[in-house]
Amino acid sequence: MSASRRRGTTPSNDGRLAKARSSSKKTTHVCEGASMPSLAKPAAPATAWSISDGSLEALKWVGLVLMTGDHVNKYLLQDASPTLYALGRMVMPLFGFVLMANLVRPGAFRAGMHLRVMRRLAVFALLATPAFVRLVGWWPLNILVALWLATLIVWLLERGGAVARVAALMAFLMGGALVEFWWPALLCCLGAWGFLRRPDGVRMLLWALATASLAIVNGNFSALAALPLILGARYVDIPLRRCGWVFYAYYPAHLSLIAMVLKSA
Repeated sequence: MSASRRRGTTPSNDGRLAKARSSSKKTTHVCEGASMPSLAKPAAPATAWSISDGSLEALKWVGLVLMTGDHVNKYLLQDASPTLYALGRMVMPLFGFVLMANLVRPGAFRAGMHLRVMRRLAVFALLATPAFVRLVGWWPLNILVALWLATLIVWLLERGGAVARVAALMAFLMGGALVEFWWPALLCCLGAWGFLRRPDGVRMLLWALATASLAIVNGNFSALAALPLILGARYVDIPLRRCGWVFYAYYPAHLSLIAMVLKSA
């Protein structure tokens, strides 16, 4: 008698049970050593590091709330609250992580996700520009442009080849001088991308150092508080549905509202 029959199950039942368990919980898996997919090689297996889609969405909403509080404090309250300022420093790492977690999904490169994300970021970055210019000025460019640039660099790196790598380096060096939070913003995003592709202690340290580099802009290390929040989120499955375009639309909408309030004041 086989082992499966001694347990009171059959191989076919085992297969159905495994399929049911795998479909009972949606998660975003990261791939070890993921790179531009090759037709000659199977996709790399997923590692144990994963985060549920609901928890990933929750991190995005936390970022939106903290960003709103930071902007209200900065533009309407004239930086009256040090607490809101400190909490607002977590926004860049949160947004960067959520973006990179979506870009490293298995099959994302082949499916053209990077290009779709860049188109959306470009559209809403342009929509946010009038209000952002009124509040900040023409330079630096807003955070959606920083996320667009980080996505471009990742897309070039995943394409592979010497030309693409040189283009990615040039985009980093020149583009970093133009966007909000400058080069540290790009390092923060790329640090998350590197860790998600191959989660290990060395890449975790590099991601933490990249996040800490935001202190050059922020004047403090509050951005590092985002990392335990992100790492802790993988241990909970928050039943939150993805809201599609809300994130993109909210950024120009809330900046425009703040600019209107200032104009009427």
